[in-house]
Order: sequence, then C-alpha cells, then structure tokens
Amino acid sequence: MYSIGVVTSAETAGATAPAHEADPLVVTGPTLTLRYAAEADAPRLLELASDPAVTRYFSWGPYAHVSQPEAYIASLPAKRERGEALDFLIVHRDHGPIGVTGLSELAPRDRRVTVGSWFGRRWWGSGANPESKALVAALAFRRLGMDRVTAWANTRNGRSQIALERVGFRREGVLRSWHRHGDVLHDVVVFGLLRPAWERSELAGVPAEISGTAPPAFVMG
Repeated sequence: MYSIGVVTSAETAGATAPAHEADPLVVTGPTLTLRYAAEADAPRLLELASDPAVTRYFSWGPYAHVSQPEAYIASLPAKRERGEALDFLIVHRDHGPIGVTGLSELAPRDRRVTVGSWFGRRWWGSGANPESKALVAALAFRRLGMDRVTAWANTRNGRSQIALERVGFRREGVLRSWHRHGDVLHDVVVFGLLRPAWERSELAGVPAEISGTAPPAFVMG
C-alpha cells in the first residue's frame, strides 16, 4: 500500500529548491536505481498507474490525466524539505521506470519511518520488489540512521503481505479502520523491520551504492 497521489498547485506554490536538491540522493543496486522523479517522468507514471489493479488498495488513483503525476512530482521537493516524504522512482536498467518507493511518516525522536512501494503490473513477481526493498532499507538504516522501518498492507492484499514477509518484515498486528480510500475505511496489517533484524537479513547483503546529499529533515544524526 502506498499513499502518494494527486496534489493541488497551492501545495507547491512559492517553493524554493534547497541546496541539497543540487546533489540529489541516488541509490544503485544490481539491476535497479532509485532516483528522484523529474517532470519528464510524468507520462511514464501515468502509463504505470492508470491501471486500476495497480492502485486498487491506494488512497488515490488510478491516474486519468498526465496533470496528476505532474502535480505529484512538483510537490516532492517541498515534501523532502519538510520531512514529509522521500520518494524515489524505481528505474530498471533495461526497462526504465517501473514503479515508486519511498519513506514517509517520519518520527525523528524514535528514528523510525514507513516504507511504501508500488509497481506497474508487468513487474509484479519479477524480483524487483525484493531489490527495491533492499535499496531503500540500506538508505534508511545505513545513511539516514533509522532504527525501524514500518510497512502497511491492506488486510485483503495477500500479495503485499507475502512480499513483505519474504524480505524479512515481521507481521505485528492489525490496525482497524486505519486507511481511508474514498469514503471507505480499511483495516491494515502492520509490519516492522528493526535494525538488528535488517543487519542479519538477506536484504543487507544486496549491494547498494548510495550517493548524493540526504534532505536534512531525514537524517537522524
């Protein structure tokens, strides 16, 4: 489950790019690269997220017009600056952008954050999800200094639950009426990955090269 979507132009009005935007974070793995989305990526995001099956469990979508991913992309620099969301395009070395992953719900005192991801349907079950989780976990624990990464999955989304458990997230319980999609409230399963468990997991063994400057709001010291 992932909570990116359509924003209004008022949300981005007057935003000024901070200095760290000139040296953006990039995380590179064996077949995938995580990078910030640019305006030119909007048509590709429209293509990937116009599929109702992809956005079935989200609080947004499916996308119907390119202006929607354009607005989402335009909102991201301000969200990085405010510590609200650190989103990345998932780029396959052969196929280009295939989805989005990112960190949100930052709790600096507790050094925890929530991960969310989505992929175009063609890449479900392709192995892209484990690698992308390895890259974002390396960023969270190795560079940003987090102690916990949380993930949510709709109770009816068995595919997402299985995928999280396969990469080492531990099922911790159910939160009732946690996620609103339109006028409907959904229960979610909460999963957690702690630093010691990550250090012992297969995720930590996936090569991940991290370059660039992290937004200060996300750096835990």
